[in-house]
Amino acid sequence: MSDSFLLQAVIFLLAAVVAVPIAQRLGLGSVLGYLVAGAVIGPSALSLVGAVEDIQHFAEFGVVIMLFVVGLELRPSLLWRLRGPILGLGGAQVLATATVFLAVAIGLGRSWPVATTLGLTLAMSSTAIVIQSLTERGVLHTRGGQACFAVLLFQDIAVIPILALLPWLARAAGGGVPATATHSPIEHFPQWAQTATTLGAIATVVVVAHFGLRYVFRFVAASKLREMLTAVALLVVAGVAWLMHLVGLSAALGTFIAGVVLAESEYRHQLEADVEPFKGLLLGLFFIAVGAGLDLRYVAAHPGQIASMVAGLIGLKFLVLLGLGRVFRLGWPATVLFACALAQGGEFCFVLLGMSGQIGLLDASIAEPAKAAIAISMALTPLLLLANDRMLQPRLAKPGGRREPDVVSEEGFPVVLAGFGRFGHIVGRLLRANGFGVTVLDNDPDQVETLGKFGIKSYYGDATRPDLLAAAGAARARMFICAVDDPARSLEIVDLVRREFPHLKILARAISRAHAYDLLKRGVEIFRRDTLASAVDLGVDALRELGFHPYRAARAGRLFIDHDEAALRAMAPHFGKDDARYVSLARQHMKNLEDILRADGMVAGDERRDAWETAGPRTDPRPEA
Repeated sequence: MSDSFLLQAVIFLLAAVVAVPIAQRLGLGSVLGYLVAGAVIGPSALSLVGAVEDIQHFAEFGVVIMLFVVGLELRPSLLWRLRGPILGLGGAQVLATATVFLAVAIGLGRSWPVATTLGLTLAMSSTAIVIQSLTERGVLHTRGGQACFAVLLFQDIAVIPILALLPWLARAAGGGVPATATHSPIEHFPQWAQTATTLGAIATVVVVAHFGLRYVFRFVAASKLREMLTAVALLVVAGVAWLMHLVGLSAALGTFIAGVVLAESEYRHQLEADVEPFKGLLLGLFFIAVGAGLDLRYVAAHPGQIASMVAGLIGLKFLVLLGLGRVFRLGWPATVLFACALAQGGEFCFVLLGMSGQIGLLDASIAEPAKAAIAISMALTPLLLLANDRMLQPRLAKPGGRREPDVVSEEGFPVVLAGFGRFGHIVGRLLRANGFGVTVLDNDPDQVETLGKFGIKSYYGDATRPDLLAAAGAARARMFICAVDDPARSLEIVDLVRREFPHLKILARAISRAHAYDLLKRGVEIFRRDTLASAVDLGVDALRELGFHPYRAARAGRLFIDHDEAALRAMAPHFGKDDARYVSLARQHMKNLEDILRADGMVAGDERRDAWETAGPRTDPRPEA
């Protein structure tokens, strides 16, 4: 195997490029793809890479950047609101999980210092895997996701006193603390000096980030060099991480604090955009290094032992987390997500096990199988979350999450409106403002409750149910407006209304051109496409800025809409049936539109365009007739 850095980089990148898209396509998530890729190229499989420990130390910078980005998204006010979950739920999780594993270890004959070390170590979960996986699923900001984040943040903080506790446990176990255990330059300071130095470092980060970096970014931004802004962003992350290392704190915790302080800064979005690519790349490298560090030969030689350890680790943590979720009243869906997400070991477990081995607290017969079980549990996390998504959450949503339809009063309004979101509420308000009563149905209970706060009466219910439409007065109404945002559900509702209430005049919202074709096939002649009018309005604004008289720009927009609507109806019979004919008609209609606008004097000729390019836009243009 070559030690060439370039060859190593090629192998890592090739493994990621092959494994991650396959894992994503199978619905397993990118994290599992990275872990599998690392295991395949690692020393215990194909042995294509070496020195995994060195790579992992470098890749841990990805976790540091990730916490910095997370901090940028959390304003101090939001973090203050999370103080209860962080201290309460996070503290309870570490204490309860550590106690359970301590009791198991003592039951297996381990001494209390060793059992305490294992309990505290196995209480940790993977910040990198959990946050990445929850972000990919879009559930990080849900109640369950926020509970996970609060616990992970507390764990990152708890690592600091745990690292300080390990040498004391080693002495209690009857061993010495070798010099190699030194991990902080201030370790040999008096206790008061260590505390003062640590608090001073944190205060420095807060003060500099809040007051000093604004001027640094303003100075660098004046140079107009994008790469310098990226350099400053990386300097902030690396500098804070280095300072935290000097005082023996978690680098991830330090950069998280810096991110929170900068969350109110006007440069927050610039910082986030600059470090995001590095975060993704280094996190991927970190996951590959974790996978490569998995000793598959040891696992193959001791399958029963490793399987029982993995099952015990995940099973016990899952039960503890499940109990905590119920105690803290998270609700069943959030509780199950919470338990599935945090039931693994974490990257800090390797740090704690490594230091415990250095100071003689744990020997290799304990540490090696523990590392293998932790790595496998981390690899299984995406599968647990996948099972939660596809099997557990759908079942949990049925009993507690489904609300019975509201009882609709018989008001005899002439219009029934299905869907009162960003599109439907404008239609409904316009009709009501002009004196027409509207019975509104929406299948989003939160939307119904929100509208009620503003005095807008609507009813929760599924418009695909004939009985609900009948209760809403569809038999006596004159018009039905379908404004739901799901094309498939919209068509289902239209089919039902045409079948059950054929007297109703149907007007509909078309989500796309294809949806408009489907509505035409069902005989719905009056529909409006979601973004057509607003997009044309913006185009009209652009024409005015480019020199058109407001009247001529508005007329151009009107002609465009009229021609596009006519073209849509003419092309509808060929959509999905005769592609060649459809494309031919589309080309012809585009040419016809240009010809119509030119004939109407709407399209700027070369002379007018040249004049605009020379003089710029005019405030009151009067182009020649």
